[in-house]
Amino acid sequence: MPEAILKVFRGEKDSGTFETYKVPIEEGMVVLDAIHYIQQNNDPSLAVRWNCKAAKCGSCSAEVNGRPALLCKSRMDKFEPGQEITVQPIKTFPHLKDLVTDVSWNYEVNKKITPFTPAPDANWTFYQEDIERVQEFRKCIECFLCQDVCHVLRDHNRKDAFYGPRFMVRMASLEMHPLDTANRLKSIKEDAGIGMCNITKCCTEVCPEDIHITDNAIIPMKERVVDEFYDPIGKFLKSIFAGK
Repeated sequence: MPEAILKVFRGEKDSGTFETYKVPIEEGMVVLDAIHYIQQNNDPSLAVRWNCKAAKCGSCSAEVNGRPALLCKSRMDKFEPGQEITVQPIKTFPHLKDLVTDVSWNYEVNKKITPFTPAPDANWTFYQEDIERVQEFRKCIECFLCQDVCHVLRDHNRKDAFYGPRFMVRMASLEMHPLDTANRLKSIKEDAGIGMCNITKCCTEVCPEDIHITDNAIIPMKERVVDEFYDPIGKFLKSIFAGK
């Protein structure tokens, strides 16, 4: 039976090293299966977070050969025979143990976003194309791979000024909803820091749900912020109509 060579990061918080394991490869195997093999046959103390093994819970986020990915969606047969496969925790969030990180910051950010706010007398009949525009965003499984690959959070650690791609998606899903009445543009500009995103599209590239984060969420929100705060003609017209 062919074997794969896995170099898995082991350690707690800021200390640790890569340890090498040999894992027999079976048909249909994914990297998460290899990690489970190591737990069962080499070291049961290896820590990894997972739940569904169907790429729907978002729990098994890690970096495979340096690229953010779901362990349950990373097929072993995609690697060259004999190629070393490195598995390490995502880097943007505090490391707890082995492949597990503390992503609780994301849930604190989520609490800051104004929730869905329909009008009290809203007519819940609307066009299908209106809801299809935001339906894509609802596919997010909160794996936070987009947060991990985002250079603003990963390289510059600007969690104090930028919410990250995942929450640009959430705010876009609310702002574009045909029945939502809240205005989040000031928060998107000042609190979420949308101006810090320079449209590299790296978040879109790693999304396991193939959400077009940059094109369909971030860019439209940038355009709305520009129209609201930086368009001189728009500001002039608003001042005229506000006075009437």
